[in-house]
Amino acid sequence: MKEHINQFIAEVTKAARNPRFKHHSWYVDYHLKIVEKIAISLCRKYPAANRSVVLLLVWLHDYGKMVDYEHQHEATITFGREKLAKIGFKPAMIDQALEYVKIIDNHGRGDLAQAPIEVKIVSSADGAAHLIGPFYAVYWYENPQKSICEIMAGNRKKADMEWKEKIVLPEVKKEFKKRYEFILEQNGYGRIISFKN
Repeated sequence: MKEHINQFIAEVTKAARNPRFKHHSWYVDYHLKIVEKIAISLCRKYPAANRSVVLLLVWLHDYGKMVDYEHQHEATITFGREKLAKIGFKPAMIDQALEYVKIIDNHGRGDLAQAPIEVKIVSSADGAAHLIGPFYAVYWYENPQKSICEIMAGNRKKADMEWKEKIVLPEVKKEFKKRYEFILEQNGYGRIISFKN
C-alpha cells in the first residue's frame, strides 16, 4: 500500500507542477504538503483512523483541479479512478477513497460531523491549511485584475466557508481559531482593537 501511495503522490506532484494548472508554482509545497502534515498529526490524535486512507485522501481530494479545473469534482472521480487502478490499488480501496472524496466535496451540503473519521481529518486539515502559509497572499498574486476590495471579500468568503463547512474537528477549531480571526481582520472584518485608558 505504501508503495502505491508514494506512486500516486508522485503522479499528483507531476500533475500539480504542470504549467497549465493554475496553481502550478505553489500548490504542492504550500498546500498539499501542509494538508498532509496536519492530517498525519491528527491521525496521532485519532489512532482509529486508517493512515493509509488519510494519506491517499490528502493527495486525491484536489486531483481533479490539476487535470480539469473547470470540472474538478467529476475529474477527481473519473481520472482519479483511472490513475489509482493503473497504479494497482485494489478496487475496494479505490471505491472507498472516491466515496470519501465525494463526501469531502459535498461540504456545506452534507453533515461532515457524521462522516468517517478519515473524512473529518482530511476535510479539517484542508480547511486549516488555508489558514497558514501564503494561501491568501497567493490569491492576490493570481488575481491582479481584481480590486483590493474584491480580493478582501473573496478572502473573507473563503475563510468563512472553510471555517464553517470544512473544519469539523474540535481540536482543529481550537488550534486555528486565532488564525481564522486574523485572516478576517486582515481582510476588513472582525473586531477593531481599542485601547483603554
